[in-house]
Amino acid sequence: MKNFASLYTQLDQTTKTNAKVSALAQYFEQSNQEDQLWTVAILSHRRPKRTVNSTLLRTWAAEMADIPSWLFEESYHVVGDLSEAIALTLPRPQVENSHSLTYWIEYIMSLDKLEEAEKKERIFAAWQSMDYTERLVFNKLITGGFRIGVSQKLMVRALSQYTGIDENILAHRLMGNWTPTETSFKSLILTKDPLEDISKPYPFYLAYALENEPENLGAPAEWLAERKWDGIRGQLIVRKEELFVWSRGEELVTDKFPEYHPLAKLLPDGTVIDGEILPYKEGRPLTFNDLQTRIGRKNVTKSILKKAPVIMMAYDLLEWQGEDIRHYPFQERRRRLEQMVANHDTKGLLLLSETLDFHSWADLVVERENSREHHSEGLMLKRKDSPYQAGRKKGDWWKWKIDPLTIDAVMIYAQRGHGRRANLFTDFTFAVWDGDALVPFAKAYSGLTDKEFREITSWVRRNTRERFGPVHSVEPTFVFEIAFEGIRASSRHKSGVALRFPRISRWRKDKPLREANTLEDLKEMLSAL
Repeated sequence: MKNFASLYTQLDQTTKTNAKVSALAQYFEQSNQEDQLWTVAILSHRRPKRTVNSTLLRTWAAEMADIPSWLFEESYHVVGDLSEAIALTLPRPQVENSHSLTYWIEYIMSLDKLEEAEKKERIFAAWQSMDYTERLVFNKLITGGFRIGVSQKLMVRALSQYTGIDENILAHRLMGNWTPTETSFKSLILTKDPLEDISKPYPFYLAYALENEPENLGAPAEWLAERKWDGIRGQLIVRKEELFVWSRGEELVTDKFPEYHPLAKLLPDGTVIDGEILPYKEGRPLTFNDLQTRIGRKNVTKSILKKAPVIMMAYDLLEWQGEDIRHYPFQERRRRLEQMVANHDTKGLLLLSETLDFHSWADLVVERENSREHHSEGLMLKRKDSPYQAGRKKGDWWKWKIDPLTIDAVMIYAQRGHGRRANLFTDFTFAVWDGDALVPFAKAYSGLTDKEFREITSWVRRNTRERFGPVHSVEPTFVFEIAFEGIRASSRHKSGVALRFPRISRWRKDKPLREANTLEDLKEMLSAL
């Protein structure tokens, strides 16, 4: 554990990519294969599940530190991170340990079936044998909150340095439904020809947001353009007459979308399609809100299938007749995809994402402005000769999203942030006018500068009317422009609407309070979409 805790400190203390890769590669060099495997799992979001709830940990930390609960809670609110607050509060360790990362993860997993008293005893024993950094890492693992500024891409780069294996090969080996309790570092990473896993997807190729004018991309003739569909990115795999559907988040979702199951017989063997899981009915896409009715449900009922059926909107072909064709130019992959769709009757379950006909960038400006009419988020621009790469690479694929919807709203509640912003008020609740009353409709916590957050924090401290735990009710004074991607009706919210991805766009210091938007304005937006 000491090696892993040291790695955590090194990664946390630098923002330099090369330094992080070097620290990881050195760690892999010095660690045993069990710890290597768990480190790969942790950094690819395969952490052990939470076995002790945070309320118990807070109570036990206060007890072990011999301080009242209110004092620990105040300390926690100042620090902003529960794992760090516990590590800082606990007394010095009474014994030392030399246990490995794997030992402590198995220790954490073993707590799951224990009674509360036994859990407490084992947590105390662990805390008493660890220094500050080990406690911090242990706490983050046990709460399921282990996050650090290392992407899977950086971890793969470090693995490549350590093993000498190409990054793309490693990225592919790490895809799929593997767990560290059912495999080994050798079989997952080092085996040249591992046992074939017919369900294994390819790493997704991710586009960068286009923030400059499209003219900077060069000649329009070098590019293909299509709609950016508002669904869930997915890969549809048919191998050995079996079907597998993966989301971009590496979740196997085959059972959640039974509509696709007939494609196992309708598509040729050895086919992998990149596309969009899209709600689609009566010849047109539905909204993402319709798709949300199916996300997270364990059982897909007939009524849900009827209300929000899905199709696969295909836009790339990654494997054809069992051959990996990702290195082919996009135009060639696209040609083969078009042929496959034309030659196989998929009963309307697989549709081709049409490319747009354009001769100038000005033509695409018009298409982009009309995106909402097509229930799309904007446009995708793909260089015709581009291979299908792994991860986010700049240059060949761009997403050109439409401008967000905006509304002016009044801040009515404020709450402190977490981490480095624990002493600042950064989380806000906003309201719009309904007659003479302010009705809350959204929460947002991003979009302002640190300087603006400090200014608001100073003001909140002077203008708090009431406190509800960590939430401060403030005098309605300031108007902010709130940007969001979509809006839907919601019976769960007092306003009757819910926004998609709300964030602060700007502080409207120029705008009087009464000129903020109204609930009627929000409902008009809803009816217009």
